[in-house]
Amino acid sequence: QVQLVESGGGLVQAGASLRLSCAASPSGRTFSSYAMGWFRQAPGKERELVARINWKGDNTDYRDSVKGRFTVSRDNAKNMMYLQMNSLKPEDTAIYYCAASRDFGLGSVFDYSGQGTQVTVSS
Repeated sequence: QVQLVESGGGLVQAGASLRLSCAASPSGRTFSSYAMGWFRQAPGKERELVARINWKGDNTDYRDSVKGRFTVSRDNAKNMMYLQMNSLKPEDTAIYYCAASRDFGLGSVFDYSGQGTQVTVSS
């Protein structure tokens, strides 16, 4: 089991940057044993996967709409994951959630999720 807490959201103008953080408190398994991901959910829309990262941090995956703008990273020594978001657009407005997967690789089923942090991008 792992508890996840997101932070770093806020209200910014289009073109600005934000860095989201996810603090993990694992029990029974180490943080490095989880693949991690960032999801987001905009009002009236389904939750969507934004980025994934494997246990070691040397393999990542992004949805097409954020490629080249967002970067996911992790620090296993600190039990932390990050999402650097640059060139933000109004369509990036959503609640952002971090999530953990017990799967190998990048993870496909994410068993645990935090409460989310709001990101609002004004035009």
